[in-house]
Amino acid sequence: MLVDPLDTSELAVRGLYGYTHIMVYSRTLARPVAAVVGDIFHHVQIYLAFRDVSGGDCAFIITEDGDEHLLDRPSSASLTEALVTNYMMRPEQRFQPLAEQQEFINALSAPARDGKARGRIGVDFGSIGLCHVAAGFSDAMIEFAKGFAIWDLSPGHYILHAAGGSVIDLYGALIPLDYDLGSLSEIKSAMKRRQKFIAAGNIELANEIRTTLHT
Repeated sequence: MLVDPLDTSELAVRGLYGYTHIMVYSRTLARPVAAVVGDIFHHVQIYLAFRDVSGGDCAFIITEDGDEHLLDRPSSASLTEALVTNYMMRPEQRFQPLAEQQEFINALSAPARDGKARGRIGVDFGSIGLCHVAAGFSDAMIEFAKGFAIWDLSPGHYILHAAGGSVIDLYGALIPLDYDLGSLSEIKSAMKRRQKFIAAGNIELANEIRTTLHT
């Protein structure tokens, strides 16, 4: 079981954002079988995914009033109409590398099919950012500067996968759900790795973003 009890703690103490990530990983199946990302401060409070009795994966959100909604229709947007998020809060480590991605910014700023500039950049955080893509609240999330640790990426990765979205590396390969957690030594190694990625509601958007990024 992988637990991040209070992600974005520097903002949680200000009452702005605060998320709890939990993922259950089967070493026998070499993949996650359940994940929950809890959102402390907002109306949509729980994002979850699990492996059902038939061996398929499904994802849901639960609101603060207890309503459940299936997640199976992530974004079908193209880049010119997409809201793409990034963890850009650290000025030198994160924001500056994003600001230097001129080809990506130009592509996102290009007119959409209706002739209007609809592309947007937003800020998001850890696994909750991938959950927002899964729910269709945003269209994609990118991380190319430093990479996410396994506890920041994997719960949201699984939820987005279960919802029908895609997570690829910067070379275009799908990032597998197998995080190499089969032995104690592999677990220790996995805790040290950081993964750069593009998460999107559809694989076409993920690849469209990839072709504009230079790292």
